[in-house]
Amino acid sequence: MAAAIPHGTDAVLERVLIIGTGLIGTSIALALRERGIEVLLADRDPEAARVAADMGAGVPAPATPDEPADLAVLAVPPPAVAAALLDAQKSGAAQVYTDVASVKGLPLAQAAELGCDLAVFAGGHPLGGRERSGPLAARPGLFLGRPWVLCPTAESTEAVVASAAALALACGANPVTMDAVEHDRAVALISHAPHVVASAMAARFTAGPERALALAGQGARDVTRIAGGDPRLWHGILAANAQPVADVIDAVARDLAAAAAGLRAAAGGVAAGGAEPGGVGAARDTLDLLARGAAGHGRIPGKHGGPATRHAVVPVLAADRPGELALIVQAAGVAGINIEDVLIEHSQGRSVGVVELAVAPESARRLIEELRARGWSVPVAPA
Repeated sequence: MAAAIPHGTDAVLERVLIIGTGLIGTSIALALRERGIEVLLADRDPEAARVAADMGAGVPAPATPDEPADLAVLAVPPPAVAAALLDAQKSGAAQVYTDVASVKGLPLAQAAELGCDLAVFAGGHPLGGRERSGPLAARPGLFLGRPWVLCPTAESTEAVVASAAALALACGANPVTMDAVEHDRAVALISHAPHVVASAMAARFTAGPERALALAGQGARDVTRIAGGDPRLWHGILAANAQPVADVIDAVARDLAAAAAGLRAAAGGVAAGGAEPGGVGAARDTLDLLARGAAGHGRIPGKHGGPATRHAVVPVLAADRPGELALIVQAAGVAGINIEDVLIEHSQGRSVGVVELAVAPESARRLIEELRARGWSVPVAPA
């Protein structure tokens, strides 16, 4: 079971070594620098470390440590964690160590095989990221309000857990503890398998007719957005968490196969003058999948990790020009309405688009009136 760590820790981080200056490592470094913490940067690619340093993420670490850092963060892919930990410990790089890989079981087993000192190591995984990679994609606020899972070993001391928790808090994240096995099953369900499913759908577009792709709207973009990630990086992540991911993909494949069979049966019935398209009879499995999908989507926690909430969506026809979105948001603020989410869909061939504002249902009518009073067109009633 996941356990929340109380906000506040006795650990003090004054000097942190970041090993690996990609998206995650550089984002952590930028967040720490905003807190005034000294950051040393190391990467097997000197150019990546130089770019991160030029962004203000810290300074290059000396080849030989002059003194141990309070904490070393191993921001490397899962297969590289154990070797990086061993090298860092041999050089006396830090007093305690953590990592930020998205898989915990394999690196931990490999570190034990290599003889790493696991008493001064606690695995970590910040649940935040982007489709883009590399230091230039880094943001200091990447982990704000996000869970940061800590997976201490059986040998981990209280000091190392406190330091790893302090790192998460310094980045604005919410640290929680989980067993490594539970963590890997969890991320297989909510992150790793969804990436494979998104990639499978996006792969269909490679042979899709240009005329069909020209019609793609927000639905296609939403479903395939994460498929834009680095294939090599994701292959390493999936391989490191292979069995839990395969289990989820198998379950999804069974659902899709049943839905496809139901649709074929429904199509055959229609061709023979029988069942209507989408009828419950032959396509029962498809209807069941859609219903379970809606129910599952409803279980995704709302903001701040609270219960899922239903929002009204207010669509606004907006000109594609500088400052337009800011003015719309300002109008909501004047009306005293909190915007829960924003989605922008551009119109093909026209310099306008639709801005969809998700707000509390009881605020929708007031927002519509405010926007219309300021000259914007709200095409339909809120959904």
